[in-house]
Amino acid sequence: MARYADPGAVEWGESGGGPLVAVPEAVLPFWAGADGEDLATDYDRACEIDGYVGLLPVGDSAALVLGDEPASTSFLPGHGTFVRWCAADSEEELPAGVPAALDAAVREHEVLWDVPGPVLLLDSAWPGAGTDRAEHLRVPLEAGRYSVRAAYARPGPETWLGLGLVQLRRPAT
Repeated sequence: MARYADPGAVEWGESGGGPLVAVPEAVLPFWAGADGEDLATDYDRACEIDGYVGLLPVGDSAALVLGDEPASTSFLPGHGTFVRWCAADSEEELPAGVPAALDAAVREHEVLWDVPGPVLLLDSAWPGAGTDRAEHLRVPLEAGRYSVRAAYARPGPETWLGLGLVQLRRPAT
């Protein structure tokens, strides 16, 4: 977890080079990361995700893989959105630009994610059992189904602000 601005600012999850993954706490011990004896580790499977987001089975649930690039990522609960810092002059610019970015975003495909409760955002190479040693970001999601929509946005033509957005919304019933 990193903080680039003053205390109380947004906290960011970071990766050593591979994708970030949001693993439900309930199945965290089943996420092996780059460890394991299988030919394809959980980390390898996460690296194979094509696009901004994808789901991987973990235990009796699924982890949300934030693909594309290993950008610093935070979760803004007020927007229900993972924000990926692709390009901006400062951390302070990012939260202020999210509403316009969400409005202007060109979205990729949508996936449905059933979540048993809170998740941890961590480097996909780390095993879930090692989160006490690894930096991670806890996201207090409520249990239920989420529609996950990914996008990349620049909020305005005069603004050099690149955001990867992964918005979580409850689907209409």
